[in-house]
This record gives sequence, structure tokens and C-alpha cells, in this order.
Amino acid sequence: MSVVTFCGHSEFYGDEDVKLWLRDTVERLILEGADDFLLGGYGGFDACAASVVWDLKKQYPAIHSTLVLPYLDRKVDVTKYDGTLYPPLENVPRRFAISKRNEYMVNESEIVVAYVTHDWGGAATMLRYAKRKKKAIINYGMPVK
Repeated sequence: MSVVTFCGHSEFYGDEDVKLWLRDTVERLILEGADDFLLGGYGGFDACAASVVWDLKKQYPAIHSTLVLPYLDRKVDVTKYDGTLYPPLENVPRRFAISKRNEYMVNESEIVVAYVTHDWGGAATMLRYAKRKKKAIINYGMPVK
């Protein structure tokens, strides 16, 4: 069994090719033994990943999706997740909470599924961190530097 996390740009607006690639990728990972999915819940790509995992849960009910929260005081929609998790971030300054949450998600995963098409911003930073941590990376966008 393996844990998968996702990273991608918040400005993803539902490109059909990316959606199909993401669904095929997640289903292949499930068939290869992935059963636990950690999701960030911010932005377009995160929303797409959550929908894909939730839809595939109908076909593969044993998989589990978890929304990993960077803050405890923010209202979030948890309808497309089996549960939530708040990593040990209570002593992290608020402005660093998302990046530290992203590092936690990478550290807890074996595989990172990414939609990163440019080398700036939070998604690119998370992807570089995953590479430094020697995680298996499946990226739709640019090669990982």
C-alpha cells in the first residue's frame, strides 16, 4: 500500500486533457496499490484532484482521501474527503503554514502527482522539495529540475 499526495497550481481551470491524465494516473496508482491520498484543498488543481479521487472511490471503495489542513480556524468544505488531518503546525507562523503543510504531505507520501508548468510559486516549491526528498514524481507539466 502506498500514500499519494498532489501538488499543482491554484490557477488550474479544468483543462480536459489534464483531468483525463489525472484520472488515468490516479486509477493506475490505485491498481498498483495506492490506497491513501493526501490532498491540500486550495486552488483549482487541488479541487480537481479531490474530485477525481472522490469519483474513483465509487469504483474502489477501499481508498481513503484526507484533507490536510494548514489552519484550524478556516472554514472548509470537507464533502469530498473521508476525513481531515492537522499536522503539527501549531508553532509555525501563519504565513508559513501552507508551505510547512506541503512539506508534511510530501514527507508522508511515497508518490507526488503534480501539475506544475512553471518554476515559481508554491506548487513549484513543493515539487522541488519532493525531488530533494527523492519521492516518486509524476508531473503533467515541465520536467522537474
